[in-house]
Amino acid sequence: MIRLHKPARQRGMTLIMAMIMLVVLTLLALTSFNLGKSNLQIVSNMQQRDAAVAAAHEVLEQTISNTRFFESPDAVMTNPCGDPNSSCVDVNGDGTADVKVTLTPKPACVKVAPIKVDKLDLKAQDDRDCSVNESQTFGVAGAATGDSECSNSTWDIHAVATDMVNNSTVEVVQGVSVRVPTDDAATACP
Repeated sequence: MIRLHKPARQRGMTLIMAMIMLVVLTLLALTSFNLGKSNLQIVSNMQQRDAAVAAAHEVLEQTISNTRFFESPDAVMTNPCGDPNSSCVDVNGDGTADVKVTLTPKPACVKVAPIKVDKLDLKAQDDRDCSVNESQTFGVAGAATGDSECSNSTWDIHAVATDMVNNSTVEVVQGVSVRVPTDDAATACP
């Protein structure tokens, strides 16, 4: 007769292994949830930043397309949002302002350079308005300098966009060149 041995009792080892596997699977699920949540927050922040940059560019375009920034740099905006050099922008189209864009510091003139008469294209009306009717008297003290009636002024414009919900800010800097009458160059670009 063959004798069969009774197997030894497991004493709960299967239960312990199942609990360890359950804990590991729970940790994996929580980690993937947290990673997904972090990625969603990152994407949301990038969208808010892009919206603020777009709002700053919108205000810069409005500023550059208007002569007020070099005529009165202290009060550029025609419809200010709080102070004279700010504008409120609705970026999502819901009717409420989401981003406040402020031109700070005020637009500043960097330099002025007179335009020489020989650089003008007299076929263009803007250049004809700058032309000077003077005789050529080269080498004579106090004679004409060869400058036209217009100058190119270079301006530096900073727009700071602030999200009105979370107060995050982004700054956009734009340089622009503007033709101004030489007589106004001293006042437009001190």
